[in-house]
Amino acid sequence: MPKIEIYTTVFCPFCVRAKMLLTQKNVTFIELAVDETPGLRKKMIARSGGHTVPQVFIDDQHIGGCDELYDLERTQQLDKLLTQ
Repeated sequence: MPKIEIYTTVFCPFCVRAKMLLTQKNVTFIELAVDETPGLRKKMIARSGGHTVPQVFIDDQHIGGCDELYDLERTQQLDKLLTQ
């Protein structure tokens, strides 16, 4: 099972959608709440280059945000990444 990390904030609807898709896929993920942990947003930006949430990583590969995650699902590539 791959390691899945998702950087989020509490009131982000895109974060909710991304987590919902991962939950529907029955995969375990680590949620990193950037609004609850000082310095975590800086780490997210340095790691992903993105300033918005969510930022999704699968086995340390930056996937992108919610739109990119759903694009992978639409093109039937997400399951391949989740079953590595």
